[in-house]
Amino acid sequence: MEFHNILADLKNKTYNTVYFLEGEEPYYIDVVSDYILENVLTESEKSFNQTLLYGKDITLDTILTAARRYPMMSEKQVVVVREAQNIRDIDELASYVEKPAPSTLLVLCYKYKTIDKRKKLYKAIQKHGVYMESKPLYEYKIPEWTINYLKTKQLGIEHKAVQMITDHIGNNLQRIVNELDKIIHSAVPGTSITVDDVEKNIGISKEYNAFEFQKALGQKDIFNTNRIINYFIENEKSNPIQMLVSILVSYFRKILTYHTLENKGNESEVAQKLGVSPFFVKDYLTAGRNYPLQKAVLVLSLLRDYDLRSKGARGGTTDNGELLRELTYKILHI
Repeated sequence: MEFHNILADLKNKTYNTVYFLEGEEPYYIDVVSDYILENVLTESEKSFNQTLLYGKDITLDTILTAARRYPMMSEKQVVVVREAQNIRDIDELASYVEKPAPSTLLVLCYKYKTIDKRKKLYKAIQKHGVYMESKPLYEYKIPEWTINYLKTKQLGIEHKAVQMITDHIGNNLQRIVNELDKIIHSAVPGTSITVDDVEKNIGISKEYNAFEFQKALGQKDIFNTNRIINYFIENEKSNPIQMLVSILVSYFRKILTYHTLENKGNESEVAQKLGVSPFFVKDYLTAGRNYPLQKAVLVLSLLRDYDLRSKGARGGTTDNGELLRELTYKILHI
C-alpha cells in the first residue's frame, strides 16, 4: 500500500493485524509507526497494551510472545518492532502472519533494506497484512514534496526559498522536516515562507548559498561567483567542496538534458523534462547559451576530476579552498 493510503486508513480507525514497513527512506516508516504508537490506544490503555521492541535486542520468540498476548482492559494491543532488519530468522515470522492474533497490531519497521520477495514471509504479508516499501525520493522531486508538506501546515513557500533548502539539504526528508519545523512553529497560517525566514531560522545565507552559486556560474557572472566563493572558503565546514561539486554535477547534467530537448521554447515542457520549477527555466536557458553541449560535457569532466582531487585520490597538497577557487575559474573560462 501507499503511505498516504495507510495513513488515511489509520486515521479512519481501519486497522490491520500486521504492518511491514520497509525501505531505504526511513521518514515514511517513522511517520506510520509513530502515528500508530500515538493514536491507536488511549493514554490509559497504553500502559498495559503498548510494547516497543528493538530488533538488535530481541529474538523472534520475544516478538511472538508479545504479539500473542491478550490485551488488558482494551480491545487491542500494539506491538512495534524497530530495527526489525536486525532480527535473525525473520522469515520464520510467516506462520504468525498467516494466523495473526486478531486483537494485536504488530508493526515491523525494517529500515534501509528490503526482504526477499521470493520468501514465504513476503507472500504472507501481501495476503494477510499491510506492506509498504519506502523508497528515497529523487532530488528533483524534493521541491514539490516540500511545497506539499507545507500545504498540510497551511503554509506556502517562495520558489527561491524551497530551492535553497533543496540544494542545501538534498533528499533527506527527515532533515528537511526538522529544518522546516524551525520555521513552522512561528509562521502564521496562510502566509508563505520567504528566503529571509530560511536564512534566519535554518541558517542558509540568502546571498551565499549553492543555489546562488550555480546561478552565478550559469550566467558566467565572474564578480558574483568570486564573491560567493570567498564566502564558501571562509565557511568551509558548512560549504564543503564535495557537497558543492555534487550540486554542480546535478546542475550541469540538467544543462546537458536541456541541450537534448527538441522544444526548448516550451517552458512548461522544459521544466518537466529538467525536473525544476517553471520559475527557474529562464536560468537554464541562459546557462544553455553560456555552456553549449561540448562545454557542458567538459565541465562535468572537470567536476569529476576535482571531486577526486578533493578526496585525495590524485595526490597533491592543494587545500580544498584553493581547489574550489581553481575549479570555479576553469568553469567560468572553459
